[in-house]
Amino acid sequence: PWMNVINGGSHAGNRLAMQEFMIGATGASSFKEAVRMTTEVYHNLKSVIKKKYGQDACNVGDEGGFAPNIQENSEGLTLLVEAIAKAGYTGKIKI
Repeated sequence: PWMNVINGGSHAGNRLAMQEFMIGATGASSFKEAVRMTTEVYHNLKSVIKKKYGQDACNVGDEGGFAPNIQENSEGLTLLVEAIAKAGYTGKIKI
């Protein structure tokens, strides 16, 4: 499964050109493991966003992803790479 983890554009009320940043656990051996892995990254993403931008940045958009007030797509990708690494899934989760 692919999970929407950061919302952008009109769905989030920020200036990101990308509407959705999604992750998929391509390194999982089962559906159950993939759900667990992407959920762990989602929770790590919240802590990464909170540490960098504060609690207010942890708001969730209308499609379930976080909607931090970031300005550049590259900033969203950097947050995801950090959250994936923090969860211990570098190379097993694709953006």
